Amino acid sequence: MFDRLLGRSGPSIPNLSPRDAWERYSSAPGDTVLIDVREAWEFSRGHAKGARNIPLSAFTGRHKEIPTNKHALLICQSGHRSLRAAHILAGHGYERVSNISGGTTVWRMSHLPME
Repeated sequence: MFDRLLGRSGPSIPNLSPRDAWERYSSAPGDTVLIDVREAWEFSRGHAKGARNIPLSAFTGRHKEIPTNKHALLICQSGHRSLRAAHILAGHGYERVSNISGGTTVWRMSHLPME
């Protein structure tokens, strides 16, 4: 109910901790994609290992680059932009989408692999 009042609608998007996301991605790389939705200049300063950059600012036009048959793990700096991107994917029929809570900030603090 509160989501509708705040202008949020659509399916609930699962959140994963950075550690859980890394475990899922590294254990099933053929079944998952890791998408960083930060701008290219942010991505170039360091990103989660294996992440592909599709900025939120271009996401609506580029979301089709993400395979529908894989689990999409979305990350940004803090988890807010990636949640918006996850809702875009869900709205386009993607069924396996998760948001990485805390984003690259918590990813780094958790000492997970970076590139």
